[in-house]
Amino acid sequence: MSIHTILFDLDGTLIDTNELIMASFSHTLSEFNHSFTREQIMEFNGPPLMDTFINIDPTKADQMVAAYRGHNHANHDSYVTAFPHVKDTILQLKEKNFKLGIVSTKMRAGVDMGLTAVGLDGCFDAIVTYDDVNHPKPHAEPVLRGMELLGGDPATTLMVGDNYHDIESGKNAGVKTAGVAWAHKGKERLLSYHPTYMLDDMRDLLKITGVK
Repeated sequence: MSIHTILFDLDGTLIDTNELIMASFSHTLSEFNHSFTREQIMEFNGPPLMDTFINIDPTKADQMVAAYRGHNHANHDSYVTAFPHVKDTILQLKEKNFKLGIVSTKMRAGVDMGLTAVGLDGCFDAIVTYDDVNHPKPHAEPVLRGMELLGGDPATTLMVGDNYHDIESGKNAGVKTAGVAWAHKGKERLLSYHPTYMLDDMRDLLKITGVK
């Protein structure tokens, strides 16, 4: 069956926020006197911020989230770019009337900042954020919510992401999944979660969906 609905994770999938995320975590952890290696900090990229900081220090998690977001938003536009061929591919899919949505573990304000920074604001007909669900990825709820907003069907929906949370959320919702080879944690690691497709280039989506 053809794909008609495509849901995308945002950070690390469409836009390159990897170094911004690393810098924001480093700033926050230093401020609260925690020391982690770069490799350890990389593992924090993906889950909701609150979950990560509760695991580090439950007594100061709220303060750490606030510190992280303060640094992240203040430095956002000096770091963030779109990954190669993302904008052109999204515009081609939109022109062909694909139903496009964002499914992110970020809050809405951060998602809007990212889309605006790279000129993708207005390209998506549905945006599901951490504010919109009771159970974030890897639970099925965010993907199911995105499909509901777009009138999509599991048999013709694809979830695209750079993290295992994206692949698992898509699988839990019964949709096809695609990993991206530019994932910060590496292509091989993402392949271990067995996505339906692996995109070596964003333009691979055009081949998968049959866009000429």
